[in-house]
Amino acid sequence: MSLTVHHDPDLDCVTLQLGERFDFSVHRDFHDACLDGRAARSYVIDLGSVSSMDSSALGMLMLLREHAGADRAEIRIVNADSSLRGTLRVAGFDKMFMLH
Repeated sequence: MSLTVHHDPDLDCVTLQLGERFDFSVHRDFHDACLDGRAARSYVIDLGSVSSMDSSALGMLMLLREHAGADRAEIRIVNADSSLRGTLRVAGFDKMFMLH
């Protein structure tokens, strides 16, 4: 699996560490980890190992944002390289998510 999930029950925070590709191939695992059931209080999406991301990844992030409460959502995207950060900024995701 190219997605590792950790849930900290004390903080009610779900951390997703993605593998080399963040694309449709992880859709089912992403859905099962984030979108099935009750939303966590916060999410961390770790892109440290990601070298490529496609439009389905952006769609998954938007679904997560809606599931987590839209404007009230606390979702941090961390460890993205400069290319991925550029893609996220061009798509306007820096205004909807916390990019670190």
